[in-house]
Amino acid sequence: MNGDQGLFVPLLLGIIEGVTEFLPVSSTAHLLLAGKFLGFDSPGRVFEVLIQLGAILAIVVVYFSRLIAIARDAIARKPGALRFILGIVLASFPAALAGVLAHDFIKTVIYESPVVICVSLIVGGLVLLYVDQLKLTPKYTDIYSFPPLLCLYVGLFQVLALVPGVSRSGATIVGALLLGTDKRSAAEFTFFLALPIMSGAFAYELYKSREFITSEVGFSVVIGFAAAFVTAFFVVRYLLDYVSKRGFALFAYWRIFVGAIGLWGVLLFG
Repeated sequence: MNGDQGLFVPLLLGIIEGVTEFLPVSSTAHLLLAGKFLGFDSPGRVFEVLIQLGAILAIVVVYFSRLIAIARDAIARKPGALRFILGIVLASFPAALAGVLAHDFIKTVIYESPVVICVSLIVGGLVLLYVDQLKLTPKYTDIYSFPPLLCLYVGLFQVLALVPGVSRSGATIVGALLLGTDKRSAAEFTFFLALPIMSGAFAYELYKSREFITSEVGFSVVIGFAAAFVTAFFVVRYLLDYVSKRGFALFAYWRIFVGAIGLWGVLLFG
């Protein structure tokens, strides 16, 4: 990690993480491309994964009362809460398993392939734009009502997001919409699904990359973590209202724009 970059680059990357983590634009792609063009060297890509903890905590803070209510209802054995928790577990399993099995390949090959990342951004943007314009009639508008099988299928869509540029939230939102949810509940389910999958990825990455964590790296992670938390808090707080009214077209166009600019830069400058 470059020591002469001071606070600015980790701070900027933390802001990018917080803004993009829960938008269907691929935070990983934005971090990797920004890091490449800023000359940011993250040993083992540990920085990009560890600052996600800030975004995770933002969900906990925004949805704290909701999480307590879910836990209370689950303890009381209320069917809706138990079905919801089961759905989150089922949706988390496919990506967790695939992530462990393909971890080394993803980190050493795909993460180092900016052309793949840019193409994934563009293709994912086109898919999101297409799905957003479909006249779908939702069957499910409450995350408590999601059937377990639907949740498992959404989890299979999430596996696609192991390729940087696809977007975890983008893949799960598209999957949920095609499976019969409305836009608001699809985005909300994605928020809750982020808790186990991102927490697991954080813990696993912390263990796998422990030899890369020096005092310098740790300081940069703290800066990025704080920036990610603050920005993600506002994204989580206001995103549902936005997508309920306006959909995902803006994010689709942004993906295409960033992917095209990134591809141009990679092909031109190498």
